[in-house]
Amino acid sequence: MTEPIRFYHRNAIREIKDAPVTRTVLQYLREDVHCTGTKEGCAEGDCGACTVVLGERNAAGGVDFKTVNACIQFVPTLDGKALFTVEDLRQPDGSLHPVQEAMVECHGSQCGFCTPGFVMSMWSLYEKHGHEHSCANKTVPSRDTISNALTGNLCRCTGYRPIVDAAVRMFEAPPPKAPVNVEALAATLAKLERTDTFHYQHAGQQFDAPRTVAALAKIKEAEPATRILAGSTDIGLWVTKMMRELGNIVYIGQIAEFQKLETNDDWIEIGAGVSVEKAYTEIIKQYPELFEMQQRFASLPIRNAGTLGGNIANGSPIGDSMPGLIALGAHVIVRGGEIEREMPLEDLYLAYQKKDMAEHEFVVGLKVPTRTGVRKNFQFRTYKLSKRFDSDISAVCAAFSFIADGDVIREPRIAFGGMAATSKRATHAEAVLRDAEWHEATAQAAMIALGNDYAPLSDMRATSNYRLEAAKNTLYRFWLETRPNNPLPKSALDVRAVAAACAPAGANV
Repeated sequence: MTEPIRFYHRNAIREIKDAPVTRTVLQYLREDVHCTGTKEGCAEGDCGACTVVLGERNAAGGVDFKTVNACIQFVPTLDGKALFTVEDLRQPDGSLHPVQEAMVECHGSQCGFCTPGFVMSMWSLYEKHGHEHSCANKTVPSRDTISNALTGNLCRCTGYRPIVDAAVRMFEAPPPKAPVNVEALAATLAKLERTDTFHYQHAGQQFDAPRTVAALAKIKEAEPATRILAGSTDIGLWVTKMMRELGNIVYIGQIAEFQKLETNDDWIEIGAGVSVEKAYTEIIKQYPELFEMQQRFASLPIRNAGTLGGNIANGSPIGDSMPGLIALGAHVIVRGGEIEREMPLEDLYLAYQKKDMAEHEFVVGLKVPTRTGVRKNFQFRTYKLSKRFDSDISAVCAAFSFIADGDVIREPRIAFGGMAATSKRATHAEAVLRDAEWHEATAQAAMIALGNDYAPLSDMRATSNYRLEAAKNTLYRFWLETRPNNPLPKSALDVRAVAAACAPAGANV
């Protein structure tokens, strides 16, 4: 029996019974309820003009707010959540919210098309940093934190500086006259929670949102072709850009077991439904070398919606998470029916878009080794080469690791994305490094060996020659940063840091 989609929007619980399964949240807002403040720009989650904020009840009984791209989120995934758009910021007396007021004061809006998206990203940050409390409890984020929160929003009028100025100014303004009542919202969302699989159907297409892994396994066993949907950051484009029919869909976003995120003595255990943002935040506690990769992994709204399990299951040859995880020795857990299997992550990928998974199997989670015991001498780096620093697809993504036994290399692991049909280890280069002394000659020999590991393709992002030379250069940089004598700090090798250090005072780099 089909059930209506229920969610909180515009101060009331809404029910939808007749929307197509793949109708986007953006279409619902603009066409169905005429909330046209949310704009359509790219329809693929890149420009941020459609940014909205979702509220979800957390395990502590509160509400977590996160920005997402409305253009690639499907309406049935709203079930049990709260949806906020720029229209919700209007105060009861018609005045502007402090976020909007700051944009006016700092001249952060020019043509105005992107402004609602920026405002919603800023509002999410505003809600996160305790604006409604006394000045003593206020925590104003740094400009770097603000810039990172705005990576999913593009301004074609080049107004970034005044927009960041506005994000700083909004914390100095008096609090809103009618702030979100989080306790009341949490109580409302609690009433919308379901205890069993949510089933929705329209025009013969089914959408199921199970609450347990066992229920998901039964759905996939009964109909293996059912499409698994997680963050919709890739599948959403199949609909908006490729006009594909997805068939029946099973959504994993309501499975509590998939939200597991725990660190014990040996492993960081990450459920398949944990967002990329949360997963990286936990892994970085053990491996701070991944901090820049987290920042450069798409944009914050994409990291909020997309899941690490989904990125792994998708298995794109240019997926940014796989090289680093492979270099760390991560394992993936898959399940089909009642049977679970665990394997090294690199063994999951057999060929382009081909994985060691039967059609009814799915990714349950990931295990990343902790940095304990022998890993106290663990050397690890990741590097991403792309045309933009923020929110861009890699031409080459590299990851290197080994255990330093004095000057000797133990257990080297090298993995690249963008160099082959899958994320792939460099076995020839690893063989050169294994049990060798970590000298420049060793690094150069391993660089030459990379030519035996990869024969990359040329495409719109890079030529084959560029990719191979860039891969070699990342390995040389790894040597410079980890050599036993006089290792260079990141600041001495990072292009942005060097450019900033060499720029005249006051220059914008």
